[in-house]
Amino acid sequence: MEQRTHVLASRRLVGEPVKIEDGKAEVELLTTEEMAVDEYGLVHGGFTFGLADYAAMLAVNEPTVVLGKAEVKFLKPVKAGEKLIARAEVTEDLGKKKLVKAEVFNERDEKVFGGTFHCYVLERHVLE
Repeated sequence: MEQRTHVLASRRLVGEPVKIEDGKAEVELLTTEEMAVDEYGLVHGGFTFGLADYAAMLAVNEPTVVLGKAEVKFLKPVKAGEKLIARAEVTEDLGKKKLVKAEVFNERDEKVFGGTFHCYVLERHVLE
């Protein structure tokens, strides 16, 4: 399926789409040292959140989709150098509002993040 939203998103920062289907998406992100916040290599949670958010947007895949709210849990730490994969699926389609379940897994297939993203498809671009 063709990517219809967030086409200019940085693959280095929010991941590389590997699958976009009707109501579903998967995105991979290789974390880097520049994402780390300390000498242990702990990756800042914003990168994990950004990956999940990007996958949620691609699951909706409408040009004017935006995030209105997210309810999330960080379940395990992520270390720089780990590859993450986000899987997102639209679980409720309420017309212009979509609820999307997004989960992020590390390379050992351990869930490191999960949440529900409340996405809205606007009539026109949010900056118009």
